[in-house]
Amino acid sequence: MMVTLLGATTLVLVTLAPWVLSAAAGERPGGESRRRAGGGKNLKSPQKVEVDVIDDNFILRWNRSEESVGNVTFSFDCQKPEMDNWIKLPGCQNITSTKCNFSSLKLNVYEEIKLRIRAEKENTSSWYEVDSFIPFRKAQIGPPEVHLEAEDKAIVIYISPPGTEDSVMWALDRSSFTYSLVIWKNSSSVEERIVNIYSRHKISKLSPETTYCLKVKAALLTSRKIGVYSPVHCIKTTVENELPPPENIEVIVQNQNYVLKWDYTYANMTFQVQWLHAFLKRNPGNHLYKWKQIPDCENVTTTQCVFPQNTFQKGIYLLRVQASDGNNTSFWSEEIKFDTEIQASLLPPVFNIRSLSDSLHISIGAPKWSENKPVIQDYPLIYEILFWENTSKAERKIIKKKTDVTIPNLKPLTVYCVKARAHSVDEKLNKSSVFSGVVCEETKSGNTSKMWLIIGIFTVLLALPFVIYAVKVLLRCINYVFFPSLKPSSNIDEYFSEQSLKNLLLSTSEEQIEKCLIIENISTIATVEETNQTDEDHKKYSSQTSQDSGNYSNEDESENKTSEELQQDFI
Repeated sequence: MMVTLLGATTLVLVTLAPWVLSAAAGERPGGESRRRAGGGKNLKSPQKVEVDVIDDNFILRWNRSEESVGNVTFSFDCQKPEMDNWIKLPGCQNITSTKCNFSSLKLNVYEEIKLRIRAEKENTSSWYEVDSFIPFRKAQIGPPEVHLEAEDKAIVIYISPPGTEDSVMWALDRSSFTYSLVIWKNSSSVEERIVNIYSRHKISKLSPETTYCLKVKAALLTSRKIGVYSPVHCIKTTVENELPPPENIEVIVQNQNYVLKWDYTYANMTFQVQWLHAFLKRNPGNHLYKWKQIPDCENVTTTQCVFPQNTFQKGIYLLRVQASDGNNTSFWSEEIKFDTEIQASLLPPVFNIRSLSDSLHISIGAPKWSENKPVIQDYPLIYEILFWENTSKAERKIIKKKTDVTIPNLKPLTVYCVKARAHSVDEKLNKSSVFSGVVCEETKSGNTSKMWLIIGIFTVLLALPFVIYAVKVLLRCINYVFFPSLKPSSNIDEYFSEQSLKNLLLSTSEEQIEKCLIIENISTIATVEETNQTDEDHKKYSSQTSQDSGNYSNEDESENKTSEELQQDFI
């Protein structure tokens, strides 16, 4: 029984061994594998894989190997930046030809993508990795769509940007495309090239009832991409209209107004003028209903119309004119570009003059409209100023960028006249205003400053003694308050003089003597002793007083004299 079980196990292992060995041999790092049919030859990988990206169309092309003939298919995998694993590329699985389209894959066209391909039959080739790429950088601009409308002497071209309306590749660039075209008569091989046209463009000055052919291509100048031409489109112009469109349209400036002029063949006509923002022509689509009427240029009977400059803000516009006789209407004229910054004239500056003794100070301000609103000019200006003496015609000129100008070294009490005009600093504009009105002003007397100088000096000389006296008094007060003298005042000295002190001592002695005389004679000795004691006390007092004041140097002599007088009185 045990032998039978071992034999069966051995048979199973022998049977599975070729399959296990084949799988182990076909397994490769990174998940790549080859499968061999027992003893068969491996397929070679496809070569020379190319990726073509036109607008939103992604096309893969490759070459077969010599072995990959017959029933060989091809499959692609792709890997996006946020992915770690490879996934099957939609639209490119089990392809029998050498081309596939994977436009259905949702991609970020600004991120890198990786592709790989292998051949498959009874066994599988190794993977062939395609160089990674960023779709937007590899993309080419396809042909734009073109629609034509014929007039008697013109063809109107409507151009749609390359790609579809929901294009991912050009979603951010649809309004950035520029277009160029080549046009020729169908009966002639002479071509005319027109560059930098809008998505709606009108080609004028053509012949009636004539067939013209053209082709258009788009470009993205910012990305340095140039597309391919569209298929050739041909159209025949119509029979000549009874009323031709106005011609030779131009805009000139008069004072604060624009004057639009044009030429026309017939009289007794009415005209209307319309305008459109030029940037709208860059946007795809029909802008027929976005044209607006100029208020002062509707149903005019002359070949010109006048409208104020403040009708348009700063920008670029398109203008067109149409003629009518009441029954028939002409086609619109050729559109002209109208740039307010270039067309608008500079208005003369406004300035004020302030007179000085030997100079004039000029303050320049912005000009104003008739409504007293200041004109806003966004480009830098320089000012040309002419001035002359009123009695002379010799003009002198100065040019300044500042709006505050001083004209020095003029004669006093002389009338000078001034006028000014503005120039644009940008040479491309090359614009200058007319001169402003003449303003005259008389300079002030030249001696005025000297007179004031003399008066000032004289005033200072007169005030100088008073100033000195006031300073001395102030210093004396400061010394008296903050820095007093150490010597006692005269009143204190007089009070403590030697004679006053002597009188004070005598008075005290007499008082003591009088006090002692009240005692009876029997106590004479006692009184004398008391008197002597009083004299000693008085001596001590006088000595102490002398030390305090420092003014009694003859203290002993005075005490001796006082004692002698007391003894004589007692006797």
